[in-house]
Amino acid sequence: MTDLTSPIISIEPLIDFKSIKLNDIEQSRRLFHGRGHAYKGLEHINIDWLPPVALITLYKEEDKNNLDLIAELLKSQLPDCRSIQVQYRCRHMSPFEILWGEEITELVVEESGLKYQLRLGATQNTGFFLDMVNGHDWVRQHAQGKRVLNLFSYTCAFSVVAIAGGAEHVLNIDISKAALSRGRDNHRLNQQDIKRVAFEGVDIFKSFSRIKKRGPYDLLICDPPSLQKGSVNIERDYKKIIRRIPEFMNPGSLLMLCLNSPDFGEDFLLDTVSQECAECVFKERIAAPDVFREAVPGKGLKVLVFEYMCND
Repeated sequence: MTDLTSPIISIEPLIDFKSIKLNDIEQSRRLFHGRGHAYKGLEHINIDWLPPVALITLYKEEDKNNLDLIAELLKSQLPDCRSIQVQYRCRHMSPFEILWGEEITELVVEESGLKYQLRLGATQNTGFFLDMVNGHDWVRQHAQGKRVLNLFSYTCAFSVVAIAGGAEHVLNIDISKAALSRGRDNHRLNQQDIKRVAFEGVDIFKSFSRIKKRGPYDLLICDPPSLQKGSVNIERDYKKIIRRIPEFMNPGSLLMLCLNSPDFGEDFLLDTVSQECAECVFKERIAAPDVFREAVPGKGLKVLVFEYMCND
């Protein structure tokens, strides 16, 4: 078991509490990112601020006294905090535990002025990924007038930001109908025109003809899980999507390709695109927020933008 000795001394200087207090509207954010292995002895701890909940995520068991000390730190620095919870990703079914305060399982968080529903304890993931804030902002800035294809949409955060950015239409594809239902609620929460959004609860790899029929599209967002048993294997399946780009996309369309696996770096995406659709030209990479510091570059989230330059 890791001995933090004094987690307040270890963690407090690494959390930018001041920036949260100075925000006119409190936003959700990662407070501490130990999973990047940049902080020795703290590799198993993440801390998120999901107002009014502070969520500690553990990937390895931690001493209860140390957790209580971290909770005291969070209470002292987050005056609006009403609940401090722990999710044990190191345990079967990733259970939640309340360290202090209220039992809050349903909440609405904000990012860049947009709202999202979260449910704590129902699934392993909250339904919202804080490392993608820069990717969300990029889509919002580039969605004006575009028809958007959002693959592996989950609870449709990219769809919400695309509509906020003026997208003409968004098609969300995900195998989970429950996740899409939450995505529909996220659009309504932001008072967006649901007529400009479609939801398809299907297996992407069995639905290429349906996706093509609804196209062509001007902006592709592809953010697959690294490994989803019985459904997705990145190494095997990403190329199946890339090679369909000429069928799905308009000439000059933009492609945001995401990868969140420590086992594959940027080269995997660049090589796959080069081999399967050479008409796609690399444009830029979108970095995660600074708090998501990685000891080894390329282990965390990768987001690359390409342009489909059709030769026809």
